[in-house]
Order: sequence, then C-alpha cells, then structure tokens
Amino acid sequence: MRHGTRTVDGAELGERIAAFDTSTVRRGRIAIVDAHDPVDVLVAALATREAGGIPLVGDERWPAGYRAGLDALVASSRPGNEIGWATSTSGTSGIPRVILRSHHSWAASFPAVTQLLALTAADVVYLQAPLSASMSLFSAAHARAVGAGLVLSVANIADALEHSTVMHGTPYALHSVVDAIADGAPHMLRAVLVGGAQLDAGLRARAEALGIHVVSYYGAAELSFAAVDTDGLGLKPFPGVELRLDGGELWVRSAYLASGYLGESTGSLRRNDEGWATVGDLVADGEFGPLHFVGRRDGAILTAAATVIPEEVEAALRGVPGIADAVVFAVPNAGIGSLVGVVVESSGDPTRVPLRDLRDRARATLAPSHLPRQWFWTERLSRTASGKPAREQIRTDALEGRIHRYE
Repeated sequence: MRHGTRTVDGAELGERIAAFDTSTVRRGRIAIVDAHDPVDVLVAALATREAGGIPLVGDERWPAGYRAGLDALVASSRPGNEIGWATSTSGTSGIPRVILRSHHSWAASFPAVTQLLALTAADVVYLQAPLSASMSLFSAAHARAVGAGLVLSVANIADALEHSTVMHGTPYALHSVVDAIADGAPHMLRAVLVGGAQLDAGLRARAEALGIHVVSYYGAAELSFAAVDTDGLGLKPFPGVELRLDGGELWVRSAYLASGYLGESTGSLRRNDEGWATVGDLVADGEFGPLHFVGRRDGAILTAAATVIPEEVEAALRGVPGIADAVVFAVPNAGIGSLVGVVVESSGDPTRVPLRDLRDRARATLAPSHLPRQWFWTERLSRTASGKPAREQIRTDALEGRIHRYE
C-alpha cells in the first residue's frame, strides 16, 4: 500500500490491523472512522470490520452541522450483526443519509470484478477518490481479499501512475489520468474500472489508444454493480445481475444489493417482495440491446409542456466546443414550472466564447424545450469526494449568485 512516498507492504498492513485497538468497537454498531492519513483510515476501517463492527469512513469536508446530525443518527441506531459496511451518500448538504450493506453484498461481486480486470496479487490498484467514497472503500476491501496492493488518493497523479497497474474511479478521474499520460507521465497502468457517471466514448478511445483496457459500469451505492461495458459496445447486465424495465425505469435483482438506509432515513432505493430494487434510473432503447441511461426519474425538470432529463442535456453540451463539462438543473419559474439552467465548466477562457455562440452550438443538438434559458460558467465545477459534480451545491451557488452568470 502506498500513499505519497510512504509504503506499507501486505505483511505490515496485516500487523497494523492486528495491533489496532478495537476495545471500543461494538459488534453490529457503526464506528465512524476519522483520521487525516489515508493509511490510518484504511487500517482502522479494516480492523473495525474484522472485529465485527461497521466502519463508516468520515470526510473532513463535511460541514459541522452535517457531522453533528450524522453523529446523532449513528448514536441512536442499531443496524445489527448482519451489516458489514456503511457509507454516506452525501457530505455537502442536506440530511445525513447512510447506506447499509452486508459484507457478503460486496464480497459476492469480488470474483466477477477480479475476472473483468484480470486482477492478481501482483497488481497495484490506484484509488484517486478518498476512502469515504463507496467505490474506493469497495476496492480497498476487494484488493485486501485478492492480495493486491493499493495506491491511495494522492495529489501527485504522476507519482501514483508510476506505481499502479489498475485504477478504479470516475470518468473525471480517468480524464486527469489520460491527460497526465498524454503529457508524458510514465505509467504502468493496464486497466481501469470506471463508474459514477456516464463514460464519454471519446475519453474511452483516448485511454485505449494508450494501451489501457477500459471497463465501465453502471451502478449506484444502493445497488452496487448493475451493468458493465467491457468493449465500448454498450452496457450489458453485470455478471450475476438480472435487469428488467418497468415503464422505462430500471429494476435490478442480485446478491449485491444494499440492505437499506440507517434509521428512518429515506432515499431513492425502492424494493419489492420479489427481490427487485430500483433507484429510479430511466433507460431508453429496448430491453434486449445495450442500455442507454437518460437520467433519474426524480431529477426530471418539468418546463412548460416538456419533461427534461438533465443528463440528456449535459451529454449534448459536452460535445459543444468550449464546454468541458456541464450541470443542468431546474430554475423555479411560476409561469411554466421551471426553466432549464446550466453551469458549464469552460475548456478555455470563458470570456472569449460569447453566450450567443454557445447557444447557437447547443441549438444544433438540442430541442428548443431542452435548450437552457439561464447559463452560468465556472473554470472548475465543485465535485464530491469521488469526482462527481456536487449537483445541489452547484445549483445553489448559481441561484444565489456565487457563480458567474452569462449576460
């Protein structure tokens, strides 16, 4: 295991886990793991799990109010011995929500992920997102089971690439890695596992041109792995997963599903008596071809007589010259319900690309009902620990005037 210039081999990691003081760990109870150093975090999390406790990795970026609410929620709840892991779905705003899952719900998918990546004990897995992100905590547990090494979240991507053979992260993380390699950073990277958002075909092609095998997947913290694309031809059911559509909404059945939420928290997860679950993601195309996700039902924008799925508009805008990324959201409007608003992350100097030009370029690919009416710009979108755009924070910052608006 490596963090910066610090290296911890498998034997030392095992010794540190065995020596960790678990006297305060209670079986079937959540223990929030706080530490500044990622190596200490990983040791504490794995030791807590092996002692029968339920680790929940903290995030130093959590606001004080959020952390206080989380502490109260954890103190008042008794998840039970069948629960092995807990992850927070948000660390920026709102009511604390914690997803609970059994250890088996992750371990059951280890063989499939191992096979997809051809992962062995000789590999070193690079986790760019901190361990508070469920994808990183999953991969840390997976690597421990396989015997693979780890490179934990580091600021120096070039240093991480020199020591890593595999990476698990978001498309945003892959983009930074591909850029670094294209700029001459030496690397040993042979495969990447990419999730958390839709992977752009152009980015996949750039990575594969560098000799990196790309395995992208669709999943959710509540569902774990649901669909996978190993060759760029589209998402198919992940090994061990059954999929079905109900009114365009994707339902999943597998051994990988989470158990639910901590306490009385509510979220997107819905289940039925037959073992099927959904988080409300909408799928276009037929049931029997590659899946094409168009957004989440509860994120749709109702404007005039149209229903706008933000992810569809965002995908179109990413193809517009001058736009590196975009977040689409609803702007309240009493007359028509909502206007479509967007914050774009500029790929160059935003002051040199007039709004008129951006609109004209967007109009070529978007229906009039889907064309944003309010435009904002930033040099860098706020992002969560895993690299996803922090949607609610971005929307709030735009509406409250903390992000530049095109006039």
